[in-house]
Formats: sequence, C-alpha cells, structure tokens
Amino acid sequence: MVGSITTTFPVLGIAAWSGTGKTTLLTQLLPRLREAGLDVGVIKHAHHNFDVDKPGKDSYRLRSAGASPMLVASRQRFALMQETPDQEEPDLGALLAMMAHHQPDLVIVEGFKAWPIPKLVLYRKGIGETSILDDATLQAVALDAEAPIELSPSVALLDLNDLDAITRWVLAWVSTQPNSPA
Repeated sequence: MVGSITTTFPVLGIAAWSGTGKTTLLTQLLPRLREAGLDVGVIKHAHHNFDVDKPGKDSYRLRSAGASPMLVASRQRFALMQETPDQEEPDLGALLAMMAHHQPDLVIVEGFKAWPIPKLVLYRKGIGETSILDDATLQAVALDAEAPIELSPSVALLDLNDLDAITRWVLAWVSTQPNSPA
C-alpha cells in the first residue's frame, strides 16, 4: 500500500526541483540496481506535451485518426499511446496499476512530488525552495550541502554526489518494504 494506492511492489518517488539532476542520477542508478538483481520500472512525470510517435508514421496517422489507445509493437519493444485530453494531471494510481503486469521488483516514480508515496528527495543548494523537504513521506534526502532546514531524525541524509551511498540506501530501503522481492 502506497498512500491510498495498493501495489505488489515497492514504489519510491524521486523528487527534486527542475535542474537538480533527477534524470542524470537515475541513468546512473538504474544500471547499478539492475546489477544488484532488481527489475526496476520507472514512471516519469512530464509537465509538457510530449509525443513518442513521429508525424507521417502509420501509428501516428492511426492515432491522429482516432485510435485510442494505439499500441505499436515490434520484436524489440512496444509502446502504448493513450490520449488523455480531459485529464489535468496523470493518475499515478492508474499508471502504477499498468506496471503490475510486469511484476517489477521496484518502481521508481520521477516527479509526482505531491503524491503521498515514499520519497528520496534530491536537493541542490540554490535550486528551488526548501518546501520540497517538508514532506511527511520523506524517507531520505540526497544533498550537495548541509540541510537547509531541520529534518526528522528518521530521514536518511545522503551525499548527492555519492552514487554508491545512494545505491546502498535504495537497496536497503527496498529490502525493508513489505512487498519487497527479497
């Protein structure tokens, strides 16, 4: 159970202000988690319109013609595109439910700062407000300087530039979760 969302796998949010390095950290962390034996799914929140399809391609033309959902598949991968024109923000619960079929050992959610899920917050001095650190779901903070506000003693403090320490913390955190694969 994550907030009011029930999952069969641990869910960890990675939250930070834009420009802090969430994606950079994840591109370095994911191979290490894979090496440790975890199958990790990722859900990334986008604050802008995006498209995974290209104008002129058959799948783009079919989606533009009204196919919803549109699934395109090959031997290497598949992509499911669903139009959500009346939705203000993505529903994290529905997205996590889509992950269940794949039976990941962990799902990392990049963004979705306001959702009540356990979080590792990345904080760089001078980027964004300290309000991101005032979160009841905070499990750990990776910082590049001293914590700008007093944090609960239960919150793990990590060095934002120490990938080994962050990896060890994530692996230890996953192992303590009731729906952990370990």
